[in-house]
Amino acid sequence: MADLARTAAEMVAPGKGVLAADESIATMSARLEKAGVAPTEEHRRAYRELLVTTPGLARGVSGVILCDETFRQCVSDGRSFPDAMARLGLLPGIKVDTGARPLAGAPGETVTEGLDGLRERLAEYAALGARFAKWRAVISIGPETRYGTGTETDTGAGAGLPSRWKVRADAHALARYAALCQEAGIVPIVEPEVLMEGSHGTARCAAVTSEVLDEVFAELASAGVELDGVVLKPNMVVPGRESSETVTPDEVARATVTVLRAAVDERVAGIAFLSGGQRAARATANLAAMRRFETPWPLTFSFGRGLVDPALTAWRGDPARVADGQRALAHRVACNTAALTGTYTDALETAHAA
Repeated sequence: MADLARTAAEMVAPGKGVLAADESIATMSARLEKAGVAPTEEHRRAYRELLVTTPGLARGVSGVILCDETFRQCVSDGRSFPDAMARLGLLPGIKVDTGARPLAGAPGETVTEGLDGLRERLAEYAALGARFAKWRAVISIGPETRYGTGTETDTGAGAGLPSRWKVRADAHALARYAALCQEAGIVPIVEPEVLMEGSHGTARCAAVTSEVLDEVFAELASAGVELDGVVLKPNMVVPGRESSETVTPDEVARATVTVLRAAVDERVAGIAFLSGGQRAARATANLAAMRRFETPWPLTFSFGRGLVDPALTAWRGDPARVADGQRALAHRVACNTAALTGTYTDALETAHAA
């Protein structure tokens, strides 16, 4: 397990984060269409090549997560994506779950699937060059249900979510995935994402995130997963998108670190936050605020949209605008590495636009 620990430590090395470019074919096609780009296989490939070949990317990014389609494709010079990335100093990562499906016994809730045949798929990905993998569980928060408190009881659709069964099912799947990854010599990114969708406040997000992480670490322990070979990818503790609550980056940082300190084992290699649909600059500001707190593990980023959306907007499928897309990505990476090193400022955010 020493090699796994070394790889995990490399993933969360000081001043570096992980780039998530692992959108499914359907999701990536939809984003291309929204940007005015034809959703073809070649455009999906070209876009991912633009990202991973951005000059100097390895200065602020340790590894890149790809989907199965891209992992099997080649960059323009004929090298496979994993090979090209390794030569550029980037760890190749692969998303291995097959998405969320309805969970039996839990109306309105889902569970992430993909365990069938995973041992064989991981062996193949390792042979192709994968150094780490990702599995994402998504947890929705419904209106809180109150009984016997004198307050109005919410019994509408989604009330009281997530259910205990939902939390246990996803935690168990994450642990089985993590154990299989380590068996294959691949570092697992464990991603339990409590979604921003909803009208819940920060306190409710904190409570659900705590419950989810407690269950995840109980299952990881049961599965015998070596925690120094695991990178955790959680959500930040923020109010729901439809909430009227406003919070500062310092308040997000304090709430998030408080939850993590109570729930996350100190042996975990590191914590790489997802952006979760936050505005790019806001996710970065929250990350910058978190570095002011003492934690037993390194804190970094594993953003998807929070890094790559500006690049897609700048590129728009035009080969003549590849450099524009790469500059946009490099700027967002620079902002996030500055957040990690204590040099992040509002002026840095506006420098690229200027």
